[in-house]
Amino acid sequence: MNNTQILLDYFPDLSEKQIEQFGRLKEVYADWNEKINVISRKDVDNFYERHVLHSLGIAKMMTFQDGSEVLDVGTGGGFPGVPLAILFPKVQFHLVDSIAKKIKVVEGVIEALGLENVKAEVARAEKVKGKYDFIVSRAVTRMNRFIPWVRKKIKSKDQHVYPNGILYLKGGDLDEEMAEISYDYEIFDLSKEFDGEFFETKKVVYVRLNEL
Repeated sequence: MNNTQILLDYFPDLSEKQIEQFGRLKEVYADWNEKINVISRKDVDNFYERHVLHSLGIAKMMTFQDGSEVLDVGTGGGFPGVPLAILFPKVQFHLVDSIAKKIKVVEGVIEALGLENVKAEVARAEKVKGKYDFIVSRAVTRMNRFIPWVRKKIKSKDQHVYPNGILYLKGGDLDEEMAEISYDYEIFDLSKEFDGEFFETKKVVYVRLNEL
């Protein structure tokens, strides 16, 4: 499927505004992709499945509370942060990437869609100021390298079903990688939430960083 219907199949309660914003996403990204390549041609052709729905996989295991703050590290062209920001308009999202041209695309998308709950910044994760309820990301690096970048950026007060921490989109067999860390974690299989070959090996990894 190559349109927003795939989103409505799994998120039937989208508002008219959300449907309109999601509906414009592919066109906006396609226009930017001609200037600055952030999405492969194959992924543009499967945009809603491989980028938007994949990003929203995080929402299948976590409903962010209104007023909470989320940091997207290594956002690239804005994933998973932009789709999540559309889905959770009362949550504040901070999208960072060390590559300026990628953030230029994100800023263009934010402006085109009128997203008021998103800010984008050229920055390395280690240099980001402030604290957040959750850190999200999509396969930036191995978890044992990622955690040191963000472990001091977590708020101490929890307000969600899961204590504050990392929500990380990864694929494949993660046993070896997760054995390298000493934090509590859970792995959620997206193939149980979404149909299709693309999601057969896709996971959301939750790592608890807010220790008792």
